[in-house]
Amino acid sequence: MKFGSVDEILSFAIDREKEAVAFYSSLAKQATRASLKEIFERFAKEEEKHVELLSDISGNKEKIESYEFKKIVDLKISDYMVESEYKEGMPMPEILKIAMKREEKAVKLYSMLADQTDNKDAKKVFMILVQEESKHKLGLESMYDDYLADQDN
Repeated sequence: MKFGSVDEILSFAIDREKEAVAFYSSLAKQATRASLKEIFERFAKEEEKHVELLSDISGNKEKIESYEFKKIVDLKISDYMVESEYKEGMPMPEILKIAMKREEKAVKLYSMLADQTDNKDAKKVFMILVQEESKHKLGLESMYDDYLADQDN
């Protein structure tokens, strides 16, 4: 993927985040358990914040500059999964697999986009998004791991 400007990169990233908002909002509507509905609604809200961050970097300068990076554990569960397509009514473990893969791809995407820009602010925003999507991936992988552990009992 090659982009001609920082604006093209940001526009592409905004579109990906809007897709994530729609994905998690859809999962929240279909969730049969209140806890899952709550998690997917929270993820949708966080993805909306990412859209806002990407849409107005200069207006979010203080938030960007004060962001504290932390080490996020990577359970690497999604690394061993084959990407599949979401279908309504899928069992929860399959939905979690799809969501994990989406977050894994988002982490890779933002890492790549950070490497493709010389704009210091845009680069930091992409690194913030790498961190945020890594948190989502960890949350989903933990949920999946807990789900499998519950099946053994």
